This record gives sequence, structure tokens and C-alpha cells, in this order.
Amino acid sequence: MSKVLVIGAGGVGSVAVHKMAMNADIFSHITLASRTKSKCDAIAASVKDRTGVVIDTAALDADDVAATTALIKAVQPALVVNLALPYQDLNIMDACLAAGVNYMDTANYEPRDEAKFEYSWQWAYQDRLRDAGLMALLGSGFDPGVTSVFATWTKKHLLDRIDTLDILDCNGGDTGLPFATNFNPEINLREVTAPSRHWENGQWIEGPALAHKQVFDFDQVGEKNMYLMYHEELESLAKFYPEIKRIRFWMTFGDSYLKHLEVLENVGMTRIDPVRFQGQEIIPIQFLKALLPEPASLGPLTKGKTNIGTIATGVKDGAARTVYVNNVCDHEEAYAETGNQAVSYTTGVPAMIGAALMLTGQWKGEGVFNMEQLDPDPFMDMLNKHGLPWKVRDLDAPLAF
Repeated sequence: MSKVLVIGAGGVGSVAVHKMAMNADIFSHITLASRTKSKCDAIAASVKDRTGVVIDTAALDADDVAATTALIKAVQPALVVNLALPYQDLNIMDACLAAGVNYMDTANYEPRDEAKFEYSWQWAYQDRLRDAGLMALLGSGFDPGVTSVFATWTKKHLLDRIDTLDILDCNGGDTGLPFATNFNPEINLREVTAPSRHWENGQWIEGPALAHKQVFDFDQVGEKNMYLMYHEELESLAKFYPEIKRIRFWMTFGDSYLKHLEVLENVGMTRIDPVRFQGQEIIPIQFLKALLPEPASLGPLTKGKTNIGTIATGVKDGAARTVYVNNVCDHEEAYAETGNQAVSYTTGVPAMIGAALMLTGQWKGEGVFNMEQLDPDPFMDMLNKHGLPWKVRDLDAPLAF
């Protein structure tokens, strides 16, 4: 059985179901559910127009465990693919347990009232899922997701030992707008404004947000300023690769984005605690989200490319080696294929691939799994076949601080 229930009708959900429909030999039946059914219906119409495949749609409040459980039981999928908000991960996992169905997501759990994302809450499901004979795959997006697979594949094929690992995320796209986020504004801004954090010599090193900057020349994009940040795959990489002495994550930001962000922070618009306004409570960052462009609407506006990859230093056959594995994705090509820009595309395609590997049994197990625990080879092969080809090259020197 290869029925799948996808929850979440944003840009990533749209890309994932388009790519699933393009692989009907694996995904025999697709149901897309979201709080706003009209969004699902619009995606379904696009999928039918582009692929000829008809998918089902449903209205769902994923915060409601009973309603989610009921929908899972009604659809009877082999897998639930959670592409909703990270606040909803645990509720959807609870529903999967109640319905006896495997689970997959692209981003780890984050509580609504605290800008903190970590795997501990989801790793705590290990025994319950194992005892139920179910599998949960965490973080099958690009970062987290593909970047972890790049690291695992590097360790399997290119290095006997990894000493340092840097993840570089560059979005060279331009929307022509003064300020817009390329994925969910609330999640994006919470990530960017959090303190930086990286793994070094067995401990976490914290610092101010966006305090460390480097210039890097990205293939097909050019030189960009990139900033040290914390990102969730650092936690799983540190857990599953204790040999690595230092793991860092870098993301590029333009000067206009940072200027707007600084002003919004200074006036309190990125706050996540409620404030009183005209007799009612509002959360500033959620109000700001309502004012900003919907990321899914940016597809026809976005030009340029993304470039995301990993630089690993280590030893191969007794000699020092530095290797760079990366993917370049074109915003306009992604939009032409799926109606979504490359940031959604680079997350939605790996979501489809992770789901496909679970449905075909190439990735299987009982309990909670991160990407680093599974064989990278079939995933890397599917990246090349389904729109995210990657390249490998040796570098003369590791990335400096």
C-alpha cells in the first residue's frame, strides 16, 4: 500500500505533492490536508493540471489530536508526511501513534511560547514508537535533511574521519521586494534572531545573533555575506558523529534584510510574548507575519539561485582532505516545474524522497530516526534523479572562522 497523507499546504507541501504525483508508481494515492481547505484545493488543481493526477483534499486542524487521528483512520495511509508548522509535530506524532501509522517531518518540534527548537521532545517517542512497530523519520528537508545526508555520504565514501563540518546555506534569490521571508515568516524570524550556537570540542559555544560574518564565493551565485547561526541539524550531527570536533551552520543575508530585521527587533515586532492592544492580546511576530508577503506567493517574483552544501575536513587513507558537497537550485526552474520558488523546492523534494524511501522499504526501522542513521546512497541517487543534482569537489583549505 502506498497511500500517503500530507499535512500542510504551504510552499513545501505544494512542492512535495507535485513531486509525489510525478512518481505515481510509488505514491498510488495522495491526500493533502490543511486548516484552510481552499489552499489544498488550489494545489490539487495545479497538480492535476501539471501531472494529470487527482489528489484528495481535507480540512484539518492539526492541533486537534482526535481530529487528526480520525482523518488518518479514514484515509488509511501507509505514511503521514507532516509539512505543517513545527509547533504541531508532537500532536501529529500522537495521532500517528493512536492510528498506528508511520510518521515523517522536515523540521523538529518547537514550542509556541519559546524560540527554542531541539530534538529531545521527539526523541522521547523512541520507546513508544518502537513498541508499536512504527517508524518516525525526522528532518527530511534540505537543512535539516540533505545536509545531514551529505555528511553521512561524505563519511561513507570520501573521508575515514570527519574533523570539522560546516553547513553553508545561500539563497541568492531576489524578489524585488524590500523585505520578505522565503519560508514561514514567524519561523524564519525566530530562527534568525536567536543566539548563534555551534558545536566545538564536545560542547556548545553560544554567541550573539548574527555576530560572526564571513564572505564566501558561492558557485553560480557569487560572493555573499554569511552569518554563523544555530540550526537543528547541528544537534543530531553532534549526537551521531561524536568524532567531529567542530560543527557550524552559516546562512547568507542581504544588507536590506538585516536592516529591516534590526528595525523590527528594535520596535518589538519580533516578540513572541503576548501584548495588549485595543482590549485584546496579540503576539507581535504573528501580527507581523500577517503583514508580510505569503512565501508561497513569491514564486513568480523570485529570480536567482540557491546554493546549499557541506564542507568537511578530515583524513582519507592517512592524508588530510577537505571536500565540498553542494546543490545549486534555480528559482525560476523550480517555479516552472511546480509553481513554487527554490526554497520551497529544496525542502519539498527531499520530503518526497524521504517518504518514497520509507514507502518502498529502502529505509525502515522501528522507533525514531534522524537522517544520519540511514543509508545515504539511495537518497543521494534520488536527489540526482528528481531535480536536486549535487556536485563534489576538493578544496585546498578548510573554511576559516
